[in-house]
Amino acid sequence: MTAPLIFLIHATAVSIAPISDAFARLWPEARLANLLEDSLSRDLAAAGELTPALTERFVKLASYASASGADGILFTCSAFGDAIDQCKRALSIPVLKPNEAMIEEALRRTGKLALLATFPQAITSMVEEFEQHASQQGRELALATYVCDNAFDELRRGNQACHDQLISERASDITGSDLLCFAQFSMTSAAVAASKASGLEVLTTPDSAVLKLRHLLHA
Repeated sequence: MTAPLIFLIHATAVSIAPISDAFARLWPEARLANLLEDSLSRDLAAAGELTPALTERFVKLASYASASGADGILFTCSAFGDAIDQCKRALSIPVLKPNEAMIEEALRRTGKLALLATFPQAITSMVEEFEQHASQQGRELALATYVCDNAFDELRRGNQACHDQLISERASDITGSDLLCFAQFSMTSAAVAASKASGLEVLTTPDSAVLKLRHLLHA
């Protein structure tokens, strides 16, 4: 039996390594194909909101993946939730938002959550996702949001150590939450340092996403 073909669709190159590592550890049999369209994050930042034109670009990427034989699609970009919902409606194969599996896990455990991002536009989309999932589960939600300025730029320049340090420093500001959630795949390398700095367990998106997709495809 041929292993499932999973298309990973990225809006930034820094998401590729964390999700590739998660697949290597948790579902090495899966066949992976990467689609990178790195102008999407730039264009979203310039527009200030998710536009119909940006959404249409997402649907075209997902349709290309489906036509290329994908058994499932995982988006790795956190700031485009509504666009990914459009892709879900347009296709019959499993399509996962990058964060939905982590959000489900977090809300099963507590409603007092901290959300930390390095890409500010990710916050709006993820807060909506948390609120939607909390409503569906009948869970009260107390979600505190934090942005770590400059870390994303450092990572894109190749300065991972500085990126991780900035995130851990920002995590030390978090109070009143039971669990810390990272908003982006690209932040995964800072999880251990952020946990030590905040005193909280940190949930990251790649592992949860791989496990849910594997379950959906009955691998």
